[in-house]
Amino acid sequence: RAVAMSVSHSSRLNKLVREQYMRLPQDGLVQVTYVWIDGSGEGVRCKSRTLDKEPKSIEDVPEWNFDGSSTAQAEGSNSDMFLVPVCMFRDPFCLDPNKLVLCEVLKYNRKPAETNLRHTCKKVMDLVKDSHPWFGMEQEYTLLGINGHPYGWPDNGFPGPQGPYYCGVGADKVYGRDIVESHYKACLYAGVKICGTNAEVMPSQWEFQVGPCEGIEMGDHLWMARFILHRVCEDFGVVATLDPKPMTGNWNGAGCHTNYSTEEMRREGGLKHIEAAIEKLSKRHDYHICVYDPRGGRDNSRRLTGHHETSNIFEFSAGVANRGASIRIPRQVGQDGYGYFEDRRPAANCDPYAVTEAIMRTTVLNETGVETKDYTDH
Repeated sequence: RAVAMSVSHSSRLNKLVREQYMRLPQDGLVQVTYVWIDGSGEGVRCKSRTLDKEPKSIEDVPEWNFDGSSTAQAEGSNSDMFLVPVCMFRDPFCLDPNKLVLCEVLKYNRKPAETNLRHTCKKVMDLVKDSHPWFGMEQEYTLLGINGHPYGWPDNGFPGPQGPYYCGVGADKVYGRDIVESHYKACLYAGVKICGTNAEVMPSQWEFQVGPCEGIEMGDHLWMARFILHRVCEDFGVVATLDPKPMTGNWNGAGCHTNYSTEEMRREGGLKHIEAAIEKLSKRHDYHICVYDPRGGRDNSRRLTGHHETSNIFEFSAGVANRGASIRIPRQVGQDGYGYFEDRRPAANCDPYAVTEAIMRTTVLNETGVETKDYTDH
């Protein structure tokens, strides 16, 4: 008996009919899709408008607005929010010359919305630009059917235990590769700095990597990669969740491991700078855990158990090639004496702006304790 896969109704619409319309000429007009982070700090929203010519830079894209009362970002009585374009990409869904534009959200008084964490991240990155911070983030996610059950899992019961799925090949080991490869191509087309992908330890769980990106670019590119993932999944009729522990029990959770280096760390003898940075991080573990998921560490507490390739949320640890540590120094870096390190604590649903900002505050700006410094006057 064929098992009915739990996909959305709209994914069953005739896509060949859609293609007929997508091929129609636009006569010089351009469709621009504005993308922003909503009041949950995790979800993305979008809407589109027509411009009369192709924008060549972000300055060519006008500000816009939206109803913040419908995105958990404003009261209905004062609901207009500003969309301020910050980063532009090619549109892999409507194709050239159309654009995807990532935006910051400002409130009616031009102050950043509560979930606009890019605003302070940009200030911090401007302050530390001489250290040339590079980041690479590994975004894990899980594919779910429209019923909330992991895609491809048996309707009643579970797949075999973890082991054959990580970087697996074969119809009995991997589910949803079409989605993964479509997302990869769409990101390359868009100009997102995607640098790899692999099947993860839990079946239906995948990972893509974005980087290396310098400074604020890390958050911009990861957020757009997430938007593109959700859009690709929409076409296929499934859901991508960034929940850090989508399945309880003996299954791996989902993180967003963050690889990081400064220019000093990448030079000959950089290992001592790596070790100094790790020492600073060890003294500020609680602060980092608080900003490494959108709920002040509550999401991560389901994932960082000390099992399934994680460190315990209450303890800080570091080691060479140790995937059970908070911070992993790759073996090659230990041998070479320079390079980068990996912070394994961020949850899959972290805000990359918050994560990269926190790392810079601690390792370069030498902040300590749980309070952060306000650099508005700089």
